[in-house]
Amino acid sequence: MRILRRLFGAPSTKNHPIHHWDRGRPARTMYAALDLERNARAAREALAAGGTPAIRVIMRCLLLGLLLVLSACKQPSVTTPGVPSPEVASQTPTVSPSPTATRPSGPIEFTDVSAQAGIHFKHNTGAFGKKYLPETLGAGCAFLDYDNDGWQDILLVNSMDWPEHKTGKSTLALYHNNQDGTFTDVTRQAGLAVEMYGIGVAVADYDNDGNVDIYITCLGPNHLFRNLGGGKFADVTARAGVGDPGFSTSAVWFDYDNDGKLDLFVAHYVDWSVEKDQFCSLDGKNKSYCTPQTYKGQSSSLYHNKGNGTFENVTQKAGLNDPTSKSLGVALLDYNGDGWLDLFVANDTEPNKLYKNNGNGTFTDEGVAAGVAFSEAGTARAGMGVDAGDYDGSGRQGIVLGNFTNESMALYNNDGKGLFTDEAPNSGIGKMSAQSLTFAVFFFDYDLDGLLDVFAANGHVSDDISVVQPNVKYAQPPHLFHNKGKKKFEEMTGKLGRALQRAIVGRGAAYGDFDNDGDLDLLITANNGPARLLRNDNANQNDLLRVKTVGTRSNRDGIGAKVTLKTAKGAKLFQMVRTGSSYCSQSELPLVFGLGAPEEGKLVTLEIVWPSGARDTISDLKPNQSITVLEGKGITNATPIVFAKAAASASPAPQPATTKK
Repeated sequence: MRILRRLFGAPSTKNHPIHHWDRGRPARTMYAALDLERNARAAREALAAGGTPAIRVIMRCLLLGLLLVLSACKQPSVTTPGVPSPEVASQTPTVSPSPTATRPSGPIEFTDVSAQAGIHFKHNTGAFGKKYLPETLGAGCAFLDYDNDGWQDILLVNSMDWPEHKTGKSTLALYHNNQDGTFTDVTRQAGLAVEMYGIGVAVADYDNDGNVDIYITCLGPNHLFRNLGGGKFADVTARAGVGDPGFSTSAVWFDYDNDGKLDLFVAHYVDWSVEKDQFCSLDGKNKSYCTPQTYKGQSSSLYHNKGNGTFENVTQKAGLNDPTSKSLGVALLDYNGDGWLDLFVANDTEPNKLYKNNGNGTFTDEGVAAGVAFSEAGTARAGMGVDAGDYDGSGRQGIVLGNFTNESMALYNNDGKGLFTDEAPNSGIGKMSAQSLTFAVFFFDYDLDGLLDVFAANGHVSDDISVVQPNVKYAQPPHLFHNKGKKKFEEMTGKLGRALQRAIVGRGAAYGDFDNDGDLDLLITANNGPARLLRNDNANQNDLLRVKTVGTRSNRDGIGAKVTLKTAKGAKLFQMVRTGSSYCSQSELPLVFGLGAPEEGKLVTLEIVWPSGARDTISDLKPNQSITVLEGKGITNATPIVFAKAAASASPAPQPATTKK
């Protein structure tokens, strides 16, 4: 009996701390090896002690089995694949994700976790019956990591009461990610509790100090908040010279002259003020919101970063002055692959603009020649939000564009020769979006299968639209189009949970992995309504690679960096680091590449072409990790993705009570 107790007694945990499986694999392997060695010694001692022949046979079998298992445990320690040698990478490589880590299962579902996450925000348009045009537009949102802790925080833009009808104070909201599925409102302590009629947001590190800064577009002067570090921001608008007193909407940070400093493009809508407000009506009696045709347009603005905390307005010099524009959305792209960032500007009832960067500080509008200025019928549509991405695997950026009801969304294919073709009618997107009024729209891979899908936030601008069009609703459900490959899309909104089917007056939207479990979650705003955080459950059944870029010669955020991922099977996935896009909103800066179903021994190669022209190649990368790549140095940090499984429910409620941990 002493022999059996020595062999089969439970191993002691006195000196063996317990580790979570996804985080303590090296330690667990070491402790398991020590336990096996101890049991092997016990078996050898038992054999030496003698006993009956039957016992000796059993002992020999157990000893052989223990030795075989022990030999399997004594493998070399696992290190992060693709990490350069110490003279290249500045940090010690971290362990690779465990190939046996627990993965979720079940259907993909977006779950509304706003309440349990602590997101309690309602947009205020200030509406009180006068039907002022700006009330229809707000507001945007953003995922950002303002404190560099590796977790995406949330910013929600707000408008305010009109001076003639003040009922209270409303400000934007900054929510700090607590790293446990919840957020804390830190707006006031961050110095951001400033009242303004906010519309949109763009986030980037304009001064290359390692902290992302915040630019808020407004009706009236815009605001630039410099990140001071330590969770504090300072309003530096006046000193920077980027107040821009017009009717601003979307904005993007980008380095248009490739000098390593981020410049700023600000889109403008129309020339409106309370004094210039017009009376419009749908029924001939009651006032309704006017269309943009009622007002003159406003030119967008381009600000050049001088590198000393100030900017110069170079709109005229750059050839971008256009007072006919009525712009709502702007997207970054390099549509001709020449290494200079171009701009696509979505205009409302005016021709869209495709501003080609000439590489000498000037731009040329190629919208008409490229085939993106008008619809296929030759008319100007009501463009809203816009994004650019390689949705067809061509290695070139196509364009997705939100339009007005009865105009359908546009999906422009880039032929690589300067021409675009609207494939929305043949892709399935055109027909399925015909009755929607789409504001925010963007490409993202919600199911991590390697193909970029399309999300669209919808909602009408007229709260009384049903008076003249009974079949058109003010609040509308969003669209989520699954990319089936071969330029075909399938509407998935009704198949991904009840939360996604909810009709709202959608405006801004962004994607980001707020819980660091690998798949991309959604943040959606509603005009004069609550913001919603939708958690993506179970998409991380597929493999992925998350990439954060840090520039040295290039701008610190690596905005404009072109990242291509290559698999051993010959697949190529291409994305570009970008700000803006969507509608008055910004998604997270790190890139997420979906790699499809898990496979043993899967390795990928990463190639990065930086705005400076420098190139980095990293080979033999394992999936399911989040890596940081420093320009010219390679990987400086690698962290395994910790998968989280959503709580099971026989009949899911619209807002489950559990938060993903």
